[in-house]
Amino acid sequence: MVHVERQVTVRRPLAEAVRYLADFSHAVDWDPGTQECERIGSGPLAEGAQWHNVSEFRGRRTELRYRLVTLTDDHVVLVGTNRTVTSRDDLSFRTEGESTVITYRATIRFNGLARLADPFLRREFERLGDEITVSMPAAIDGNAA
Repeated sequence: MVHVERQVTVRRPLAEAVRYLADFSHAVDWDPGTQECERIGSGPLAEGAQWHNVSEFRGRRTELRYRLVTLTDDHVVLVGTNRTVTSRDDLSFRTEGESTVITYRATIRFNGLARLADPFLRREFERLGDEITVSMPAAIDGNAA
């Protein structure tokens, strides 16, 4: 299992940041690996909403189905799965002055034989975590209104 944690500050009110990140279709703007992300179904954004996500990782394309499992005023959890991996994005939010501080935690659990790659991929996921500290604030500050 790989775990990455980063903290970023954005110049948007907490409610706007939560609303923006809870809609996982915006991952194309802030997640460096996401190439496509489309909502499955319609209706209000709520727990149970799902997305089809296409990511590229180390030159390989992978598809996951993400589900919004937690949506509160200050906490969002999205879980993506496919045959070889389960990815959990856990986002906590708090107000600091006129800004919002977001704690981003990603946990990637490989299934079956893919677990053997776990130690070799940790560094790559850390690099992606570092990229998110730039791309996430830029996306939220530029688009969250």
